[in-house]
Amino acid sequence: MKKIGFLSFGHWANHPAYKTRTASDTLLQSIDLAVAAEQIGLDGAYFRVHHFAAQLASPFPLLSAIGAKTSKIEIGTGVIDMRYENPLYMVEDAGAADLISEGRLQLGISRGSPEQVIDGWRYFGYEPAEGETDAEMGRRKALEFLDKLKGVGFAQPNPYPMFPNPPGLLRLEPYSEGLRERIWWGAASNATAVWAAEKGMHLQSSTLKYDESGKPFHVQQAEQIRLYKEAWKKAGHKREPRISVSRSIFALITEQDRLYFGQQTSRVDQIGMIEQDKRAIFGRSYAAEPDQLIKELSEDEAIQEADTVLLTIPNTLGVDYNVHLLSSILTHVAPGLGWR
Repeated sequence: MKKIGFLSFGHWANHPAYKTRTASDTLLQSIDLAVAAEQIGLDGAYFRVHHFAAQLASPFPLLSAIGAKTSKIEIGTGVIDMRYENPLYMVEDAGAADLISEGRLQLGISRGSPEQVIDGWRYFGYEPAEGETDAEMGRRKALEFLDKLKGVGFAQPNPYPMFPNPPGLLRLEPYSEGLRERIWWGAASNATAVWAAEKGMHLQSSTLKYDESGKPFHVQQAEQIRLYKEAWKKAGHKREPRISVSRSIFALITEQDRLYFGQQTSRVDQIGMIEQDKRAIFGRSYAAEPDQLIKELSEDEAIQEADTVLLTIPNTLGVDYNVHLLSSILTHVAPGLGWR
């Protein structure tokens, strides 16, 4: 059994083939899709965060709206770039969203990927400390975020406050108990996966990671997950870790499916440079008839190691078609793999 969710990048553009031509279209359809996904039995609705792009960027209003309109489905991100964040303000936003959803937030964070503009976090008013890289700044902010999520008071109260204070140091409000245990780290390398385990974060591993061995993508990702599990056990955490992998998986059921994705049936892993000095491997897409999909996915080592699969969706094709795509996986593929 695996949890199955969708992952949306939330694209929009004024393109005649798109159902999402404006930011409003994308936001409102994201809510509708999450509601529909819950109704068909999907386990999670996750959203990518990108700044300076025609994509979803401010997750907490969206997550709160979905939380208010659903009752079961997990809601989360994959991932929030911590280089852009004020950790304390983020604690307040995340706490509010988690309380609105009654404890269903699964928040994926990371140091972030290359963005649309050079050093975009500088425009948000953030600078690495002296001798610190932007990646280190992202991890430092992540640790501050985790620390403040504990709900321990740290701020000296005003002796003459506008409203009465409880005794002792003050914490950020609203506080949502248990949210600290539902933070995930998006790791592109083996080392950061181990670091996430040591810090008690769940693991999100996407369709991209640094190419650290030259092996096929799913093999490298499976090795990353095993290292994470070993580090988690060694750290002595009392709870069980969770691991998600994301995949582009399309069951070719209708002629429309074949028109959109039939040409992807022979796709393989791709090698590229995600940064000037970082060679990355991008996992292949899966598009085939259900029986063939079951065969191919059963050979994916990383999926076997994970408890959660996030299905990347073409959100620009609209709510109805994406519900069809997700339903096709739940009905025709997941049972044959033992996911359901």
